[in-house]
Amino acid sequence: MSTAKDLFIIAMGSGHEHPVGQGDLSLALAGAELIDLLDTGHVTVDGDRVVPGEASAPDDRLLGEASAAILRTTPYEGIEDWLWRRGRDLSATYQSTLETDGELARKRGGRLSLGARRVEPVDTAARHGAVGRWERREPVLVALASAVGIDGGPSDVAPGLDDEAATAVVAAVHDAIMELEAVRQRRTIENSAFANLWRGP
Repeated sequence: MSTAKDLFIIAMGSGHEHPVGQGDLSLALAGAELIDLLDTGHVTVDGDRVVPGEASAPDDRLLGEASAAILRTTPYEGIEDWLWRRGRDLSATYQSTLETDGELARKRGGRLSLGARRVEPVDTAARHGAVGRWERREPVLVALASAVGIDGGPSDVAPGLDDEAATAVVAAVHDAIMELEAVRQRRTIENSAFANLWRGP
């Protein structure tokens, strides 16, 4: 399983204090893909730029799509630009893929099935693998989960890939999620002001 799939499974698991937003998760999933591509040599990071490598296509289909989406012309793409471009609706893509693969099942609350469709991880080897990484507090998984508001507790294990590159990607994920939250807050304020205008004095 990829880090992105493991992150999605952890995010869908029960017991989190706050639900994970789809936009936040999509950005973190794009970051997880990029870290996996770094780990396998499909890309490198030069400053804040994503530089394509020469490795063969990944076996994982979604990682293969991510690798194919890397811009291969100079000056190459910034990490945060990659997150926004690749992250668009990415959580929905992962949900659909994992449902098709039998890793997620629909979850129904109560007698009615109205409203947004909810899913939960199925008890599979992939789920056990994701939970195992989570319980070992693998630094990259914990850092990305923390970015979307899932508290995994401290990690004292050194990352299994280049510290500087991983740190740059995780920092960009945090920045992008903060920017997304700022947009949400601005829209809330604008909508509130518009509603007050219609109400009148």
